Amino acid sequence: MGNERFEIDRRNLLLAGGAALSGAVLGANSVAAHAGASPVSGAQAPDFYRFAIGDAQVTIVSDGPLPLGDPTQSFLGVPADEIRSMLNHSFLPTDEVVLAQNAPVVNIGGKLILFDTGMGSLKQFGPTTGRLKSCLAAANIALEDIDAVVCSHAHWDHVGGIWGDDGKPTFPNAQVYISQTDYDFWTDEKKLGGDLNGLVKAAIHNLKPVRDRMVFFQDEQEFLPGIHAISAPGHTLGHSCFMIESAGKTMCYGGDLTHHPVLLFEKPLMEFAFDTDPKLSAQSRVRILKMLASNRIPFMSYHFPWPGYGHVGIAGEGFAYFPEPLHLSLLD
Repeated sequence: MGNERFEIDRRNLLLAGGAALSGAVLGANSVAAHAGASPVSGAQAPDFYRFAIGDAQVTIVSDGPLPLGDPTQSFLGVPADEIRSMLNHSFLPTDEVVLAQNAPVVNIGGKLILFDTGMGSLKQFGPTTGRLKSCLAAANIALEDIDAVVCSHAHWDHVGGIWGDDGKPTFPNAQVYISQTDYDFWTDEKKLGGDLNGLVKAAIHNLKPVRDRMVFFQDEQEFLPGIHAISAPGHTLGHSCFMIESAGKTMCYGGDLTHHPVLLFEKPLMEFAFDTDPKLSAQSRVRILKMLASNRIPFMSYHFPWPGYGHVGIAGEGFAYFPEPLHLSLLD
């Protein structure tokens, strides 16, 4: 009797276990089927990132990736094989270089200040640019709340978002700050039709309509609360960097002082194809990076990998870039 009961119980247990296993398999298949039916998103979330500099708050927003293609066509003065080796050593693609576009919005001294404005609706570098407005919206920054737009220089990926296709200013309440040298050079209509045609056309379209609300800053001038200009010519003749200071803390927004955290850091005398004066640009790059490294001043680059904020160190005859760890809390 006991053995018979044991066989029945064992048979019931096996049947129950098989049913459970079958249910688990069916459930797994159901989950897999459900997961497989879910659409795959082709877009990232809008990019913004916040941190503090003293009493000021910095919000970095993105205008999207800017692909340049073959790095050996943009970074010059070094053998192509050496450029590819440097990229490979840093686990970066050797056949294409893609730059970021990181624009800081600084809330300081009662002013909301945007540095550089991205490509706007221009698509010379493909469909991935032009995200600045959507990223500002995601960061809860209204276009009309921007008090000042500060331009590091007048290239299209920095001033392309100032004037809208609707014939109105994108930032309706903002004054625009730029060096007069860059304004005069890039809005010169005599340059239309030449090698610089696209850049000049973009500058004329975006800068001339806001000439009545434009302010020209000078080298070393504090032209807005806590914002000092530093002349860094070469990429353009009026290119500038900016020191942002609040409550004893300082950071440097470098604009296009350097376009790449490996190539133009490790070999800062390397030339960049889009520089107006490559030799002068290299001199400015070395001078300012040395100053930042010596004083341990944090550095932000418009074109470095997102969010483009970190530190400069001396490394042999060049420099090393150390990205600042992302802080997931503003209380960090």
